[in-house]
Amino acid sequence: MTVMICGSIAYDTVMVFDGRFKEHILPDSIHMLSVSFLVPQLRRNFGGVAGNIAYNLALLGMGAEVLATVGDDFDPYETWMRRHGQSLKHVRRIPGTYTAQAFITTDLDDNQITAFHPGAMQQAGGFAVPHDAGITLGLVGPDSRDAMVNHARQFAEAGIPFVFDVGQGLPMFDGESLGTFIEQASWIIVNDYEGQLIQERTGLQPEQIAARCRAYIVTRGAQGSRVYADGKVIDIPPVTPAQVVDPTGCGDAYRAGILYGLVHGFEWATTGRLASLIGAIKIAHHGTQSHAFTLEDIQARFHAAFGYRF
Repeated sequence: MTVMICGSIAYDTVMVFDGRFKEHILPDSIHMLSVSFLVPQLRRNFGGVAGNIAYNLALLGMGAEVLATVGDDFDPYETWMRRHGQSLKHVRRIPGTYTAQAFITTDLDDNQITAFHPGAMQQAGGFAVPHDAGITLGLVGPDSRDAMVNHARQFAEAGIPFVFDVGQGLPMFDGESLGTFIEQASWIIVNDYEGQLIQERTGLQPEQIAARCRAYIVTRGAQGSRVYADGKVIDIPPVTPAQVVDPTGCGDAYRAGILYGLVHGFEWATTGRLASLIGAIKIAHHGTQSHAFTLEDIQARFHAAFGYRF
């Protein structure tokens, strides 16, 4: 089975301000805001939803095709992906552009100020899901609006089951558009906040969304996750991490576990637990692709956490 992940590849530049934004931003002067923050700590991470999911699948020993657009500055990321045995067959360079990137400044209260440059990602909708690459399972994640609409439609028209993960793309879609995605997708995955917004915009309750697809998966942070499937509600327990360092990318790690479980035909109780475990491993590390494990490690940790093997 060949999996295709449609979504962003991006650089994340993370800066830490050793102070508090509230002490430098005056509420009465927002209309004439001009501030500068000294950021002695800076990290540049490889990121983007498609890149993060593919990285975690590679650690599990499962390859995936990534359909994404990148810019002239992609060389370091390309080297990283090749080092981890990932396919770049469907990663397209757009000359004269930058790879998508986020610039994130965090203060001591964990408040964040983020600027996002979409760059080459804006042209991702011009590249179609290939019909001759043996793709049997897909995922449509946050990307440009055209890319998400086009790739979901192309998977559906080709009869290829896919996971729909709206993520940060949610503000781009109204209730009607979300309803179309729900009808097209085989599986829907959201966090609890996104789920609430989707319910408000579509007027659908979780059970109604689940009735329109094979399963509706809601992640709930430290409370674990919940799967609505086959008329049942399956609660997935969380896995206690070694430490909580950086939650960025945990959702993508979780989604890699979901894809792995779908490919291998696991029951939802096992698929969800595997996804939860990978998310817990990721949260103990800075960045979205700085953690590492092998399939054997995961199997041992899974048995220790849940008392059985997959």
